[in-house]
Amino acid sequence: MGIMSKILGGDDGRAAGDYVELDAEEFETQRGTAAMQVHIADLSDQTDVIDIKDSIYDGNFVIADITRHSTSDGRTEHLIDELRQVTKEVDGDIVRKGDDQLIIAPTGVSISRTKLNNQ
Repeated sequence: MGIMSKILGGDDGRAAGDYVELDAEEFETQRGTAAMQVHIADLSDQTDVIDIKDSIYDGNFVIADITRHSTSDGRTEHLIDELRQVTKEVDGDIVRKGDDQLIIAPTGVSISRTKLNNQ
């Protein structure tokens, strides 16, 4: 039962034909130039580190997937250390989320270590 039906009473008998699929390309939206972008990356080798570094130096936010590596893999730790150095250089922030993600923020952005639902 929909909210209006709850307020006004009546039957909320909706069918699939009542809905219209929207094509996002049909709508033009005026968007300003964003000051920062969020990039998703896979961290699997040195070339990925270079791309992530470039993005951080450009002032962008990166979420990197590290699931391709073992958590005890020394090579992975070396790559992560390189990214830690970059965030230190730009006064950014880096957090390892579980065993599968790195969240890397550029200058002026800090990453909370507390989950929203645990505050």
